[in-house]
Amino acid sequence: MSVIPDNFVRLIAEVHGAAGVAWLADLPGLLADCERRWGLRVGPPFTLSYNYVAPAVRADGTEVVLKLGVPHRELCSEAAALRVYAGRGSVQLLDADLERGILLLERLQPGTPLLALGDDAAATAIAAQVMRDLWQPVPPQHAFRAVSDWAAGLGQLRARFSGGSGPLPARLVALAAGLFADLLPSQAAPVVLHGDLHHWNIVAAQRRPWLALDPKGILGEPAYEVGAWLRNPLPGLLAMPNPARIQARRVAQFAEALDLDRRRLAAWGVAQAVLSAWWSIEDHGGADALACAELLLPLL
Repeated sequence: MSVIPDNFVRLIAEVHGAAGVAWLADLPGLLADCERRWGLRVGPPFTLSYNYVAPAVRADGTEVVLKLGVPHRELCSEAAALRVYAGRGSVQLLDADLERGILLLERLQPGTPLLALGDDAAATAIAAQVMRDLWQPVPPQHAFRAVSDWAAGLGQLRARFSGGSGPLPARLVALAAGLFADLLPSQAAPVVLHGDLHHWNIVAAQRRPWLALDPKGILGEPAYEVGAWLRNPLPGLLAMPNPARIQARRVAQFAEALDLDRRRLAAWGVAQAVLSAWWSIEDHGGADALACAELLLPLL
């Protein structure tokens, strides 16, 4: 088995604590079990973040991807979303062992991220098409969370800072809270959203020109989906010539392609960008998403 990168070990231990340390100790055995169970030859991992993801080859020569993570709700939601999508607009889930945090996935080739296209208008059009392919009705039985559950993160911010906004600008936190209060109860019929559809989670594939990876699996109205795109790519978006104009064009483009209201798209974009900034701070990152919120304010 390939050596597990030190930065991955540190991240898993930091995020998951004792459960993460125990999982890391079990990881070599999990990989060996996967090789036996599915007849795989597992290669060195891709660049890792919160999960161990590696290419593998089946005995018949079929290329697949093995994804292992500390068993948790988000991994289960990913698998559930992929089952709902059934390959429509997304990578296919071939098999899973959710109790052990294992997903066996279709290998998408060449797998080039949409970011590499270099034409933001063309990339936005592709993203809109992938969104149309992905969105499916909510199944009768499910365990998906709703976008309202995510929005509650701003309440956690308030609780941590005794009703204040902590490191985030008070005016933006108040605006985001007000937008969520307006948007959540007035949503259109919910669908199964990807929840994190940005420039790295749409990749080139042979089966379809572009397919999505790594869905969060969240229930909400279609207009919510656009928010992740509007705050990406970071920091690259902020370095583009006239990013405010780019954001205005994106909103108009999505509104036309998806038959959605421009102001509602911008409002979701602002609210989510502020929430994303808080999540980033919780994860010891920066708050670049706040700049995306500022760029969208004139569109409200």
